[in-house]
Amino acid sequence: MKSLIITASVILSSLAAIAQTAPAAVTSTANTIVFVNSDSLINNYDYYKAVKFKLQDLSQKAQAEITAKGTAFQKEVAAYQKSASSLNLAQRTTTEKRLATKQQTLQALSQNTAKQLQDEEAEQNSKLYDHIAAYLKTYTKTKGYKIVLTYSKSNPSLLYGDESLDVTKEVLTGLNEEYKKEAAPAPMK
Repeated sequence: MKSLIITASVILSSLAAIAQTAPAAVTSTANTIVFVNSDSLINNYDYYKAVKFKLQDLSQKAQAEITAKGTAFQKEVAAYQKSASSLNLAQRTTTEKRLATKQQTLQALSQNTAKQLQDEEAEQNSKLYDHIAAYLKTYTKTKGYKIVLTYSKSNPSLLYGDESLDVTKEVLTGLNEEYKKEAAPAPMK
């Protein structure tokens, strides 16, 4: 999940240069550049929390499945080792081949599951980026901002920003309101 946080920070960093054409009435350069604290945004964005929970749940379920199958395989190997001396050569050979095949299948399952989890995380990160970018596109147009920078203590591309330019709370409120609307169950007809 640390990779999700890092990826989200990278996503927010890449949003740092979203530039919008200001409305014609906005001619002053005052406050056309603002910033968002990505640490606060990530820690408080409900959509991100839901994605993080979903990925953790998928990871735990996959790990539980692999662990259960691994434990069953280990028991099967232990049972074979106990009874191997009483088996003839053909039976031992057949059992060892079967166990080797099961071991390969278990390793393949582990690798495929890890790949599926990585793919799901990448897809969710893409959706996270899309949600934030779409919101910021509308938000910047409404407010007349031209650039939204990002700030993070772990990746400080912005060393200082006047607090009056920090729109994190406003952006976070808007993103969470938008997410609540999307996540709300549709009324039954």
